Amino acid sequence: MDVIRLLALRDTPLSVDEVLAAVGDHAAGGTTVFVGTVREQDHGKRVTRLSYSAHPSADRELRSVAEKVASDFPVTALAAVHRLGDLELGETAVIVAVACPHRDEAFMAARRLIDDLKAQVPIWKHQEFADGSAEWVGACE
Repeated sequence: MDVIRLLALRDTPLSVDEVLAAVGDHAAGGTTVFVGTVREQDHGKRVTRLSYSAHPSADRELRSVAEKVASDFPVTALAAVHRLGDLELGETAVIVAVACPHRDEAFMAARRLIDDLKAQVPIWKHQEFADGSAEWVGACE
């Protein structure tokens, strides 16, 4: 069975339960889940709107990142989902989960998965602030 159990870019709300269920594995002694949410402040400014968009190659790049993590760590199961479109404060923007034989490996692999996703997958964040300013962020945060 492929260790990459779930990869998705979605314009609908994300489910921690779905991601956790996807990485359930009897060979794993440790499972790490990271949930990224829309925060109300960034750069000391109040966020009023936030939207994510992705390049057409984003699915392919997400798979590449996942495959690299799975080859560098003893991953038994891996999942990553990212939200696209308009999000409200507090909504879940990204969830990654990794199951490994031991907890330290699971923590390290999950950290690499979210960091590489942010750095390499072409997902852009547009946020608007209460002061009327806005910014595009070149990779998801």
